[in-house]
Formats: sequence, structure tokens, C-alpha cells
Amino acid sequence: MTLKTLPVALVQERNHGDADANLAVIETRVAEAAAAGARLVLLQELHNGAYFCQHESVAEFDRAEPIPGPSTTRLSALAKRHGVVLVSSLFEKRAAGLYHNTAVVFDSDGTLAGKYRKMHIPDDPGFYEKFYFTPGDLGFTPIDTSVGRLGVLVCWDQWYPEAARLMALAGAELLLYPTAIGWDPDDAQDEKTRQRDAWVLSHRGHAVANGLPVLACNRVGHEPSPLGTAGIDFWGNSIVLGPQGELLAEAGTTPTLLLAEVDMQRSEQVRRIWPFLRDRRIDAYGDLVKRYRD
Repeated sequence: MTLKTLPVALVQERNHGDADANLAVIETRVAEAAAAGARLVLLQELHNGAYFCQHESVAEFDRAEPIPGPSTTRLSALAKRHGVVLVSSLFEKRAAGLYHNTAVVFDSDGTLAGKYRKMHIPDDPGFYEKFYFTPGDLGFTPIDTSVGRLGVLVCWDQWYPEAARLMALAGAELLLYPTAIGWDPDDAQDEKTRQRDAWVLSHRGHAVANGLPVLACNRVGHEPSPLGTAGIDFWGNSIVLGPQGELLAEAGTTPTLLLAEVDMQRSEQVRRIWPFLRDRRIDAYGDLVKRYRD
């Protein structure tokens, strides 16, 4: 049964060196979130270590693990210990040579409620994810939990309105994005500002277009590149938005436990005055399945 008001927490953190160190920090932050009343806790993308996709190296596949596996055992116990729904993000080893960027959701009793494999995989300077991750094959399917039906997406998915819409059409009550996004330290300040503003605007657009709350949890801190280039400054700015795109909470650029209260009844109210789902012209959208209209 969906709660009227859902206390949420986003764990915005830097890399602390390895999986054990990062999970130890996560355990502390989740305990703090639960003590503050949070019922849902969202972690950042690939929270177990450095953002290794800045280069292409077969050695990095050693970071991957099966699901269920060591990290899911630890995270499951954490969710159960504090009675929270926990949304995590792991490098999944599905089989030899087959890997995914996978969000794993644990219910408040520690059970594995479901998982989502990242569908859109980038391949840009500093973000060489296509070398590591096979595109997801689980579709855009919300995950049912004790606090509601969660539409979990991952980072690069945040630029695609189709992904958010399909989650909404499947009955998602919240959209959640574990994220690892930052800028090149050598970029001009105006370019950095444009990138961050576009990121926020994209999430606000998903909230407005679908009449849903949106939670996006980003990492922070400078991570050097193994290639000797400038690396990435992860800009944080994790956000919680209401169903009209209104800002409920926002973090800065340092490690932060971001807390917010989400009114789970506002989507119904907003969709009554802005009935976008009612007015969709589904008879005229066939060309959306084409790569481009030549």
C-alpha cells in the first residue's frame, strides 16, 4: 500500500577507495537516514568503487560480481536491519564475458524486490561504458516495494524521455536515477554550468511530463583518469523533485545525506489538472520506433 507521505534519503558520496570502504560508508549513511525517518534510500551509480569507465581495460571486469552475490548479501542485510527500501547500483557479472550496469532494489525486509539493467549505454570521452556493459534486457518495468512502485532508471537513461514515459505508463509512482555524471575540469565555467543546468532541466521535464516525483542521486569528488587526462569532477547536485518539477531538496557538491518528504498523493492531483496521459495521440506516434525520419 502506497504511503501518503514518503520520507526519502539520497546518499551522495565520493569514492573511498574500494568496495569494502565504500560499503562501510554506505552502511553508516543508511543508518543515519533511517534514524532521520527515511523509508526509501537511493544510492549513486556504481557506488562500490571508482568510476572505472574513464578507460578501457579488461582488468576492470574483475570488479563485477554476480547478483545475488557478496554485495547484494551485504546490502540486503542493511535494508532489513534498518527497515528501509534500498536502491543500489552494481556492476553485474551475468556470465563470462557478459556484464551489465544494474540497479538492485531491496525491500524493507531485505528481500530482493527486483532489478533493472541500464538500457542506454554511453560511449563518450571519459565515459566508455559500451566496452563494459551489455544494454539491458529487462525492459522498462517498475519494481513493486512496500513504499510503492518504483521506476528505476540509471544515469544515461536520464536523457531519454521515452524511458521515463514507459515507466510511467507501466504504473511507476516514483522515478529514481542512480547517477555518475560530471564535467571535464578543463572545461570553461559557462560550459560546466550549461551541462549541470541541462541535467537538472531534463529531470524536471520527466517529472512534469509524467506527473511523477523524481529522485536523482549523483556522486561527488574528483576522480583522476587512468589515461593521464584531466579526469572527471563529479558535480553532485542530487535532487528530489515533485510531480510539477518543483524542487523539494537539492544537495551541493560535497558528500551529503539529502533528506526530503515526498507527497505521494500529489501525482493524482497534478494529473487531474494536467492530463497529459489522457491527451496522448498514440495513433500518431508510430514513427517513434524509427531511428530517424529520413
